[in-house]
Amino acid sequence: MLHLIDLANLRLSKLSDRYLLVHSDIESDLTITDLYQGNIKRSVKTLSGGESFIVSLALALSLADMASQNVKLESLFIDEGFGTLDAETLETAIETLERLQSESNRTIGVISHVESLKERITTQIRVIKGTGGYAKIEVV
Repeated sequence: MLHLIDLANLRLSKLSDRYLLVHSDIESDLTITDLYQGNIKRSVKTLSGGESFIVSLALALSLADMASQNVKLESLFIDEGFGTLDAETLETAIETLERLQSESNRTIGVISHVESLKERITTQIRVIKGTGGYAKIEVV
């Protein structure tokens, strides 16, 4: 767990300069240190939707890093979460994923309804709702 937190903090520092993850001895829970609020420690449950997404993304990418030490991971999928981000944080998250893709040569799939992502994602698989409960898949 401590290794995961160390890796996540490296990722998190590239996404936001505000938080550090800390392992809490109480109930083996995660807490965050808020560097903008005098280094106060608080529960991750107090994070906003966008902040939670950034911390979750850092943890997910770190888990993928740990897993890929033993096996080759060729893909990573991220489902939603982007809608909770402000424009600046969304840009940082997208740049992080683009950098990860180019550095690791992984396929990164993003499942989202955020319109601004369409401009940044070059290959898209769109699911278009049809009639009678059917859907059409379109590769763009």
